[in-house]
Amino acid sequence: MNEPRLKHVQCLDSRGLHRMAYWEWGDAANPRVLVCAHGLARQGRDFDVLAQAMLPDYRVICPDVVGRGRSDWLADPMAYVVPTYVADMVTLLARLDTESVDWVGTSGGGLIGLGLASLPGSPVRRLVLNDVGPVIEAEAIARIGTYLGQRMSFASFEEASDFLQSISASFGIRTREQWLALTRPMLKQVGDRWMLHYDPQIAVPFRAVKPEHIAAGEAALWRSYDALRIPTLLLRGANSDLLSRETAQEMTRRGPNAQLHEFADVGHAPMLVDADQIEVVRKFLLSP
Repeated sequence: MNEPRLKHVQCLDSRGLHRMAYWEWGDAANPRVLVCAHGLARQGRDFDVLAQAMLPDYRVICPDVVGRGRSDWLADPMAYVVPTYVADMVTLLARLDTESVDWVGTSGGGLIGLGLASLPGSPVRRLVLNDVGPVIEAEAIARIGTYLGQRMSFASFEEASDFLQSISASFGIRTREQWLALTRPMLKQVGDRWMLHYDPQIAVPFRAVKPEHIAAGEAALWRSYDALRIPTLLLRGANSDLLSRETAQEMTRRGPNAQLHEFADVGHAPMLVDADQIEVVRKFLLSP
């Protein structure tokens, strides 16, 4: 298998500078760039299979959003919010020296893409939102809150992998090989224990959200979505508890009138490792 190159870019925050890691696949001189952004508590190696499938056509960039994977942890935990992530991506795109990018964002990575794509003069040419929209269902927020940011350690890789599988059953992963490939980059060994590869403090702003914040946030996200004027593909796990069918249908009628594709027997969120899922994304990104 081809292996990605690990690189870093220095970004600005309210306390100083931090380094964001990103994984680069393919020809560094290829002007056609695809950025793949992961979910809330994941990391850039989630896209290994998709990246390899897109290599004939793209230079593929898979960042570890700050606080995750190989990126630095922030001094101020309240900075773990979408505006920080969007600003980091602007810095990343400057480093990549490209006029335009296509964007695939899973869950939180989709919200980062939405924020970037809705800016005036945005370089985002095509947008794939993977199981996320302006309305985040309360059931999913409660579910994520049961595990996000807990300071856990495990006696073995297998124990840690089993825990991750227990909170990720909705991904719809079909084989043990696929699951282990997704799991290895999520863990790091510290002494004789295994830890999750993200800053537990990413949960601080998540837990600080009040009901009135949710309503205001939804309104802001709809404004961003309605401002889009680019081809947009919306993916949904048919059993998703985060993106409702009602919200998905509304997204086909508003803003960019997204194309909607649902995957059966998957919840939140499709991991884009199966051939049928990859083909849907590939066909959309490479269509005239």
